[in-house]
Amino acid sequence: MSSSTTIRRLSVFSPVPADIDIANSVEPLPISRIAEELNLGSQHYDLYGKYKAKVLLSVLDELQGSDDGYYVVVGGITPTPLGEGKSTTTVGLCQALGAFLDKKVATCLRQPSQGPTFGIKGGAAGGGYSQVIPMDEFNLHLTGDIHAITAANNLLAAAIDTRIFHEASQSDKALFNRLCPPNKEGKRTFADVMLRRLKKLGISKTNPDELTHEEIKRFARLDIDPDSITWRRVMDVNDRFLRKITVGQGPEEKGMIRETGFDISVASEIMAVLALTTSLADMRERLGRMVIGNSKDGEPITADDLGVGGALTVLMKDAINPTLMQTLEGTPVFVHAGPFANIAHGNSSIVADKIALKLVGKGGFVVTEAGFGADIGTEKFMNIKCRYSGLVPQCAIIVATIRALKMHGGGPDVVAGKPLDKAYTSENVALVEAGCINLARHISNTRDYGVNVVVAINKFATDTDAEMNAVKTAALAARAFDAVVCTHHAHGGKGAVDLGIAVQKACENQTKTLKFLYPLDISIKEKIEAIAKSYGASGVEYSEQADKQIEMYSKQGFSGLPICMAKTQYSFSHIASQKGAPVGFVLPIRDVRASIGSGFIYPLVGTMSTMPGLPTRPCFFDIDIDITTGKVMGLS
Repeated sequence: MSSSTTIRRLSVFSPVPADIDIANSVEPLPISRIAEELNLGSQHYDLYGKYKAKVLLSVLDELQGSDDGYYVVVGGITPTPLGEGKSTTTVGLCQALGAFLDKKVATCLRQPSQGPTFGIKGGAAGGGYSQVIPMDEFNLHLTGDIHAITAANNLLAAAIDTRIFHEASQSDKALFNRLCPPNKEGKRTFADVMLRRLKKLGISKTNPDELTHEEIKRFARLDIDPDSITWRRVMDVNDRFLRKITVGQGPEEKGMIRETGFDISVASEIMAVLALTTSLADMRERLGRMVIGNSKDGEPITADDLGVGGALTVLMKDAINPTLMQTLEGTPVFVHAGPFANIAHGNSSIVADKIALKLVGKGGFVVTEAGFGADIGTEKFMNIKCRYSGLVPQCAIIVATIRALKMHGGGPDVVAGKPLDKAYTSENVALVEAGCINLARHISNTRDYGVNVVVAINKFATDTDAEMNAVKTAALAARAFDAVVCTHHAHGGKGAVDLGIAVQKACENQTKTLKFLYPLDISIKEKIEAIAKSYGASGVEYSEQADKQIEMYSKQGFSGLPICMAKTQYSFSHIASQKGAPVGFVLPIRDVRASIGSGFIYPLVGTMSTMPGLPTRPCFFDIDIDITTGKVMGLS
């Protein structure tokens, strides 16, 4: 029994009601009560209504000398399109640790994109009796961070096209005069952001009137190559028809037409910057050095070159603070950043994790979730997030379901929106055992980082004891630290107590140091090939475009960055239909791009799209509002 004053006991029902009905049945505590349990005073946060608060980064400064708690990451096996319950397991585990095992605990989750919320997958607040509440606020606008990212991203996109437009019609002198106009006294000055460009160019002068004609040209004319622009506009909606568009068709734009497209907002580099930044000053630097394309001479052009880095930071100044919420059972949750794992690095923010680790203190637990399967989310957690944070996890959880293991064992296709084949609802131990090859590879890969691995078997109503015992046997044979059956969806924290005990033991018995999959001082191709090998690939094939980009980024001095693979989440390979643990395939790299501000190179594997589409029957059909109570209905 927990000694916390915020812990609630849930009344659970069977069959489990709809997620939104459970969420609406529980009155959240004022968020100030949750903050108080974490020893946060009113000076440490800004309220956003009754049930959400932005925790200020000044908390980190105050707790600088404090001990950290245990750090746990939740990944999964290769999922079905229905998802295997990583968020639900993350929340259920924290409810178990806080409400039943009397541990100081904090959950760290990503903010959901509205794309999946209204598209196929639904929300990401967990499910059943293991949820973050208010669930509707969590899944929709929250505190506006994604909207801030959208605004900042699109401001930069506008700055790019506008600069090309104005440079095309003005001489060097006219351009310089407009960039540095004289004030009322006739004196010119450089804006602070312009001094950054001057420094980059090796010009030490600070008086605009002292620049030579050649220096004026170098400073004022970016000479952006339109064909090199990698920066695209974004919106937080699945819209396949915006994947490829044409801009500049208005008569005032004088025929400056070019092809571009939209990405979903959570694929923006600004989202990755938010997730990987460590302070406001660090975010300012990262935003300023984001590369949008090249000059016609092949030099990288940054947001600071365009003069917009400071403005982007202003738009993001509130978004940098994590949002504090709560679970159904009253344990604290930090919600911050929401990069997808298949097209970005798929983890919540470093600053949220760091704040949470200090607040729970020695012996406490911070549990964070990494998107999709461990080949994607956990790999990027280790090789990208932990590199930049300096944090070291003591335990990695792999969430498995009987349903997904049967699929990997050769079961029929699992299709969102269609009833499950009877193979998934009736006992078939042989199919489960065959599918455990997928689980075994995830365990092996994750253990290679030097952390203890606990398998959480997320139990569904139709799963049998024999099937779950088969998973336990396979997990332990693959050298998992432990494998535990969980019923947190049906029972809340009570259903994850055994998982909580296993995780505690795994953390207390962690003796190894963190080992990265690759060093940073090898070539871009060698790093890509190290990751491909962990997938089971026998080799990597690069397109002409990928080779060209790798050569360019290496020449520009970016080869020392980690790698963020953009790959399907439905297979170890690039082909979504290849289930189990495929080997011997050649991984095709279609293109390679760079997120210099966030700090990684991202190869595009196969036909990955950065703007999802909507299905025939999106989730929005079920979403509505009760006009009497104002409560949201139908969110999942």
